Amino acid sequence: MKLRTQTQTTLKTKLSSTLKSWLPILQSGMSDLEETLSEFGKENPYFNIKSNIAQDFSSQNSAQKKRQKEIQRGAKGSSLEGDGIEQFCIQEESLEVVLSGQIVPPLFPTKSSQEIAKMIIENLNEEGYFEGDCEQIAQTCSEILQTPIHATEVEKIRKRFAYLDPPGIAALDLIESFYFQLDNLDVSNEVYSLCLEILQNLANHAKHKNAPFYEKAMRVIQSFKNPPALDFFQKEAAIIPDILVLEEKNNIQVQINEKYYPSIEIQTQPKDDKIKSKEEFIKTKIKEARDLVDALEMRKATLYKIGLMIVEYQYEFFKGGEIKPMKLKDLAEEFGHAPSTISRAISNKFLECSRGIFPLKNFFATAIDEETANTTIKDFVSDLIKNENKQKPLSDNRILELIEEKFNIKMVRRTITKYRAQLNIASSSERKKLYKISLSSH
Repeated sequence: MKLRTQTQTTLKTKLSSTLKSWLPILQSGMSDLEETLSEFGKENPYFNIKSNIAQDFSSQNSAQKKRQKEIQRGAKGSSLEGDGIEQFCIQEESLEVVLSGQIVPPLFPTKSSQEIAKMIIENLNEEGYFEGDCEQIAQTCSEILQTPIHATEVEKIRKRFAYLDPPGIAALDLIESFYFQLDNLDVSNEVYSLCLEILQNLANHAKHKNAPFYEKAMRVIQSFKNPPALDFFQKEAAIIPDILVLEEKNNIQVQINEKYYPSIEIQTQPKDDKIKSKEEFIKTKIKEARDLVDALEMRKATLYKIGLMIVEYQYEFFKGGEIKPMKLKDLAEEFGHAPSTISRAISNKFLECSRGIFPLKNFFATAIDEETANTTIKDFVSDLIKNENKQKPLSDNRILELIEEKFNIKMVRRTITKYRAQLNIASSSERKKLYKISLSSH
């Protein structure tokens, strides 16, 4: 199938007059495109930028769900443009703010207890575990409060965090976090007592399987958040794809996501009535505004052609297969531009299709050799771990051996560790602990 346009683009001929504005506009992601255009507008009173992202969000509570349904219906020919992105106007409170709001009586009745609690919050890692030094916190609080504070008092205050939200916060480790979370639940005395026993030796929880409340106790333990700050992990910013790949029957179409593009309105009168300009100045500024319109259209044309070429090179991916090795120089040769220019074109850009939303750079996977892309290796690692023996999870060294055997290539272990981290997969020792918690092994 040939999706590539048959006529030659006129980008090169326009570059001479619009290159200055085209490159920054090309490099900008959709979310900051308006800001880039506004920078040009600061010194030009003869155009306005009309935003197509700013909308009435009061009617968009279900927009995200609707968009996901449209994505899933992509293979049936529905539009993927959606009706808006509700996250733009949502400001979520941070973990620090949520915890600080709870440092009040009766749990923290004195200035001393509140100051210690604030220091404890400052010593939580991103997962919500306490990694501070009680001695050091005591010393610092002593200096601030001008009164002796001991490490034992800091530890006592830390344990009061067991009664804060989110449950499990400020624990020293996973098991203590589970103890904290258990204390926050309204369960029967029998289930509570059995949970306490199981947590004393969680790895061997199966020895309690004949206990009357074993299944209930394990359901309680499996409901605990791990890590405790899971709900406060940084959310990804709302993503607006530049390119839409739509499939209707057996036909694949490429579209530019016009809906969120800002528009430029050229004016013959300056925005500021106080400006009294000479005729030559007016002509220059209006020409610059028109060049900016051209640059915006060139951005769309460039990305549209990139979308066509991605679909042509990666056709099997859009039919459910894997991403194949594709190099920037392949695209650069087609465009007649330097690879660095194409790199700018795909930076911070996204493509949406029936399989989801993907960064454009994903389709230019770094080739490990002539036939194998790093995304293929990552998929293989993910499948290995999904199907591994839960009693004996695969080590990075063993995964490396399996990769070298399957793909007949040479790699180093740290690359496997890096890929595993990028896939958000725990180490073999950590996976083993997590597997033991699950009832699925019984």
